[in-house]
Amino acid sequence: MSIKVRFFARLREEAGIGEREIPFQPGMSLPEVWQRAGAKGELPEAVLIAVNMEYTRAAVTLKDGDEVAFFPSVTGG
Repeated sequence: MSIKVRFFARLREEAGIGEREIPFQPGMSLPEVWQRAGAKGELPEAVLIAVNMEYTRAAVTLKDGDEVAFFPSVTGG
């Protein structure tokens, strides 16, 4: 039982990995996934999150085999 976690752009550089599988545990939250995957610090509010290729901001009930992707927020002008 596992969850695939992916980091993109500068988050990949900061975490030192692009992709990792972590053990799935029922009731895991997105901040827990963030930390267990090797990201540093707490999950920033500005980070965009997709679960199974759909963006989410709400608390999500994760399940075995899900893919969670973390993207830096886009800024600029």
